[in-house]
Amino acid sequence: MADSKKKNDKELSYNELVAKRDELKKEYMDLRFKMVISHVDNPMQKRTMRREIARLNTFISQKEKAGENK
Repeated sequence: MADSKKKNDKELSYNELVAKRDELKKEYMDLRFKMVISHVDNPMQKRTMRREIARLNTFISQKEKAGENK
């Protein structure tokens, strides 16, 4: 499943990647807030979200260098 997710993200357009990254950043901030306030079932989720955001940032920068950001 993880391999198909990576392939699907790579095929997204620049605007879709930016929207997905912004959504993940919001979810990440909410998760951080929940971790401070109360118990979270899966604390490793924070790491995986951070890595997914970094992966999306990589795809976004690749598209920007290729000139696909318009």
